[in-house]
Amino acid sequence: MFIGIDHGTTAMRFAGDGASFKISREEARTFDLSALERLCPLDEIEGIAVCYSMGDGISAITPIGKVSDRGVVSREGAGEHIGGGTRVYDAIRESGLPALVIPGLHRNSPTDPRFKAYSHQTSPEKIGIAYLAFLDQGPDLVVSDISSNTVTLLVTGGTIIGAFDACIFAPGTRHGALDVDAIRRIDNGESTANEAFLSAGVGCTMPEEQQVRTVAMFAAMECAAMLLLNRSAKVVLAGSLAPKVAPEVAELLQKQPVVYDEWAAAEGLAMIARDVFQGKKEILGLAVDL
Repeated sequence: MFIGIDHGTTAMRFAGDGASFKISREEARTFDLSALERLCPLDEIEGIAVCYSMGDGISAITPIGKVSDRGVVSREGAGEHIGGGTRVYDAIRESGLPALVIPGLHRNSPTDPRFKAYSHQTSPEKIGIAYLAFLDQGPDLVVSDISSNTVTLLVTGGTIIGAFDACIFAPGTRHGALDVDAIRRIDNGESTANEAFLSAGVGCTMPEEQQVRTVAMFAAMECAAMLLLNRSAKVVLAGSLAPKVAPEVAELLQKQPVVYDEWAAAEGLAMIARDVFQGKKEILGLAVDL
């Protein structure tokens, strides 16, 4: 079996060959390798694709034994640092099981150079969603992952062109871009930048009755921006909020999106593991560094 491990904002998701389970990131702090037996016996694992944090320390899909510092420039930055992802990553690395680390997209990635106006474009698990959608839907896609935060990627001709990261544009339920009020709080010493990011989602900024509609509008705007670069691309929504926002996104874009659930990242990562261990040399334009 090939397994994908999604290091999500609130949970770690594990999937392979139709089986799946998830644990909270707090529970993941005590992760033991035997948990993978919920998917299959350990001796039947043929390969694993794992994500860690922003994945900005590598730009190619790389065997875990060749990766330094878990594939990140720094653990500091935009996001919550709980320790569960670290525990899972280290358990996989120490196990000796064949495992790949998936990169995020950043200034050293082979994306359209215009997206490199920002240092970071997306964390690694979104590559899994994009790959699952690519296999299912074809080579031209706008993929928006919508949950605690919102991240949108563009795939053209089977190659990732670029992405909008969570702290750039559309908010999710918990995280979002820093507006003028947030910058003032930071400058006044009332908040760190990361604390401001973690409380910029609609769950903190909008009345409850407007939260889903607000996320839908901004997610549709991100999709529309990507469609400027590929007007024939299909729109794919994923993440825990995708089913709720899909009707309004469809209305705003006048384009019916394909909707995936919260398991898309882990399932797509499992397919990356399968294809790389079976000889594929690139995934969506990202090199494989075996």
